[in-house]
Amino acid sequence: MADSAETAKKTVETAANTVKASAEKAQATFQANAEQAQAAGARAFREVADKSTAGLAELNVQGKQNLEALVASAAAAQKGVEALSAQSVAFTKKSWEDGVAAAQSMSQARSIQELLELQTTWAKTATETYLAEVTRATEVMTASVKDSFKPINERVTASVEKFQAAR
Repeated sequence: MADSAETAKKTVETAANTVKASAEKAQATFQANAEQAQAAGARAFREVADKSTAGLAELNVQGKQNLEALVASAAAAQKGVEALSAQSVAFTKKSWEDGVAAAQSMSQARSIQELLELQTTWAKTATETYLAEVTRATEVMTASVKDSFKPINERVTASVEKFQAAR
């Protein structure tokens, strides 16, 4: 019986040692797996953070370019307004001077017939001058609008191309 007890004791010790070794091995494996998972998580987080940072940097660049396009557009619009304003002032001044000259000429007319001829000539000239001025103003306005929208259109085109390339 002593042998049986001794055998049982050795069997229990062997089993205990096997369980202990298995537990230590399992703990070491678990710890290694946990470290690998942590490292993989840290890499994934770093990649996401890097992509987010790159995305924000690109967004900042896009925002800056959009703002520059708006400034360029506003500058072009301002230039167009200045050109139209200068043209309008010049036309108004010339129109006034032509009207005063026509009035002086008409006041010196010797007959109704001569007055009507002077008035008709002045009205025809004034109308032609006005229509020519409207045509010039339309051309300046069209060019101004085109120049004003050009920077914005370029930014929209660039953005659309960038989004399509990203797809």
